[in-house]
Amino acid sequence: MYRDDRDFYVGERRPGLISYLLTALLGAVIGGFIVVFAFQVLAAGNQELGNREPDQAQPPVAAGVASPVVQIAEKVGPAVVGISNRIDVSTYFTHQRVEKGFGSGVIFREDGYIVTNFHVIEDSDQLIIHLANGEKLPGEVIGVDRRTDLAVLKVNKKGLKTAKFGNSDKVRVGELAVAIGSPLGEEFASTVTAGVISALNRTVDLDEQRFRLLQTDAAINPGNSGGALVNSGSEVIGINSIKIVDINVEGINFAIPSNTVRPIVESIIEHGKVIRPWIGILGGSVDPAMVERFNLGAKEGVFISELPSGSPAGKAGIKAGDVIVSFNKKDIKEFEDLRENIEELKIGDKAEVVVIRGKDKQTFTVTLEQMPDQ
Repeated sequence: MYRDDRDFYVGERRPGLISYLLTALLGAVIGGFIVVFAFQVLAAGNQELGNREPDQAQPPVAAGVASPVVQIAEKVGPAVVGISNRIDVSTYFTHQRVEKGFGSGVIFREDGYIVTNFHVIEDSDQLIIHLANGEKLPGEVIGVDRRTDLAVLKVNKKGLKTAKFGNSDKVRVGELAVAIGSPLGEEFASTVTAGVISALNRTVDLDEQRFRLLQTDAAINPGNSGGALVNSGSEVIGINSIKIVDINVEGINFAIPSNTVRPIVESIIEHGKVIRPWIGILGGSVDPAMVERFNLGAKEGVFISELPSGSPAGKAGIKAGDVIVSFNKKDIKEFEDLRENIEELKIGDKAEVVVIRGKDKQTFTVTLEQMPDQ
């Protein structure tokens, strides 16, 4: 197998120590160049990202599109005002005008007409209207309606931003509701809170009046009264009115529906008061004592105690002692049912009225007339 010292072993040649060292050194040099190159590339990329605008580095899902609440605040906010109710206070030594309360209102005509709650301006000696831009103007009362807790004011200025009324009959439970007003006074003017419509046609009795209202969990605090409740289309669907205040209650607030507000303010502007239809009866809801005392043939309905002279009901043949159990084809269980159904009609409309007289049921047709001034 060997020829001489110069011959080598035929087969695999084993590398020496020097070969191992040279290979390791070469690998380290090449690896170092790769690491340095990669670091420079990454650093350059990060620097480029850092120099970009935020939306370029990570585009939002809906770039440039404001949320509905932002759009509502920008569109309706300028039409919501603060209202300072001031009264004169006199003592033996001084006479001064002090602020009795602070509420909100909504401009609905560019020539200065504002709707608010009656209780916001009640018993005022002076009204100061705080516009959203900070301007303050004296306010004049055009007319009020205690029954619906609404009032119409006016300022002497034109070209004002206005809010548009929506159709409250189309409101659905769960849809967006945004309240705009001045809770706790001028310092917190133009406050925006958001929630949902919690319920429809809530019946609330307050100060011997019955209201059918929208319920919302959008925060409404003292000072928000008279402000706007707005839907996702930036339409006013209610005038904020009532907040239930109780240590155990949170997020139960109410607004007068826009479809109730609109005819009220239109009537006040046109006539200085609300013109309502009337059938002309005096009476009350049937109760067990009435049934026994008058031997009535109905256990619920409206008992007629008196008919004013010339009343529409009297003209139609209805008499004192009758019990109204149906009006315009709707069952009547108590006096508020009758009043609400009458107010759905117009002066001149005809309504079918069913009464119980003794033990008999009789039907009459009544033509509604204008309610006389009270």
